[in-house]
Amino acid sequence: MGHDKLRKFAENETFACLLQPDASKVLDKSGVPSDGLKLHDHPIKGHWNGTMFKDDKPIVLELGCGKGEYTIDLSRRIPDRNYIGVDIKGARLWRGAKTATEEGLGNVAFLRTRIEFIEAFFGPGEVSEIWLTFSDPQLKSENSRLTSPLFLERYRKFLRPSGIIHLKTDSRFLHEYSKAVALENGLDILAATTDLYGSEGVFPPFNVRSADPTTGFAGGPPSYVAEGGHGCRGEYSLGAELFEVQTFYEKMFLAQGYKITYLAFTIDHNGPYKHPTAFDSDYWRSIEGPRRFVHSPTSSQR
Repeated sequence: MGHDKLRKFAENETFACLLQPDASKVLDKSGVPSDGLKLHDHPIKGHWNGTMFKDDKPIVLELGCGKGEYTIDLSRRIPDRNYIGVDIKGARLWRGAKTATEEGLGNVAFLRTRIEFIEAFFGPGEVSEIWLTFSDPQLKSENSRLTSPLFLERYRKFLRPSGIIHLKTDSRFLHEYSKAVALENGLDILAATTDLYGSEGVFPPFNVRSADPTTGFAGGPPSYVAEGGHGCRGEYSLGAELFEVQTFYEKMFLAQGYKITYLAFTIDHNGPYKHPTAFDSDYWRSIEGPRRFVHSPTSSQR
């Protein structure tokens, strides 16, 4: 391990805004439930606002936050919410935790853990929104996708009723898969576009139920959802932060000419979540273009 990583790991121990639980104390290996995990609740579960933030602001998670630049920027812009960035890479979280500490951002925290363990850290209704920013699309492993029925089951254990999941990605495969999951389960799709920056911030009415299942849009790209149509909610509005706050990978993909997609939906649903039957994984996998990385991506954020 390099000297710089060791320095960052040592400094991580001094950040009050960074929680680094011992994975062996969270994962219970005595049994194997249906999703392969049996977890012990961490003491902070259900107590983030009282223990970490000392207030009752709504909590927003960014899962797979990398260096935390999105979490940090959102916290600066919208101080009436508490933000928690989650990632497994301690050397990356160091950057976000250090910035939050240096700037005295009291509404920011970071959690170092595997996203598979997330339900061990948050209690029922404790979280208001989840951001998934440039997650690995997991082209060959559906259960590893952060918008799969398996993960939605985990999220609804702590996401408040009508809580929102935001998916921002360069992957058309992941975008279309996630939209198909929402449609299959009758979830409220609040907004959708296949070209976020080509829209100039306008999300006109769009009946997502009538969208062409092959192309993903009904009148020519880009496609949007804002109001009207079955499964849509007209009161949803987008702030400037959606366009102005960008991750490292988002800037990189934009510079390479890739379109950025966006999807927002709620996960209110009775009964188990179903896998999408109308999603053509072979088709969307075939058009997923190669990505050129400045450096190797992590498993949680590409």
